Amino acid sequence: MVDVLTEIVINKPIEIVAGFASDPDNAPKWYENIKSVKWKTAKPLSLGSKIAFVANFMGKELSYTYEVVEMTNTQFVMRTAQGPFPMETTYSFHALDASNTRVTLRNKGNPKGFSKLFSPFISMMMRRANNKDLKKLKQLLEEI
Repeated sequence: MVDVLTEIVINKPIEIVAGFASDPDNAPKWYENIKSVKWKTAKPLSLGSKIAFVANFMGKELSYTYEVVEMTNTQFVMRTAQGPFPMETTYSFHALDASNTRVTLRNKGNPKGFSKLFSPFISMMMRRANNKDLKKLKQLLEEI
C-alpha cells in the first residue's frame, strides 16, 4: 500500500488556499509532474466531476482520471476512476488563524501487478514530489 502524507503552512486565508488548490485547472501551475488537465464532465466543479490528468512520474507518462468524491470548505477528495492503479488524493485545509492555513496532502492507493513490488520506492518518490509541489503552491499563493 502507498500512503503518503505531506503538509505545509501557507500564509494566506483558508478561502484563498482551498479555492486555488481545489481547482483542477490550477494543478499544472503547482504540480511539477502534471502536464495537462482535461475536464471529462461539464464545469463547474462538483461532486461526481471527472477530470483527466496527464503526468510524468518516475520517467513515465501516466494518464489517469479522477472523480471528485468529497468537497467541503476544509476538505477536497478525488479518487481515480481510471488509471495505472487505484489512488485517492485528499487535500485538507485548516485555518491556523485569519491569515495562515495548514494544507495536508495525502495520497493513498494499492499498486497492482509489477508496480506492487516498488511500493516503498513509489512512496519515497511521491513524498519527495509532494513536498516540492506544496512548496511551489506556497510560493505561488504567497506572491498573490
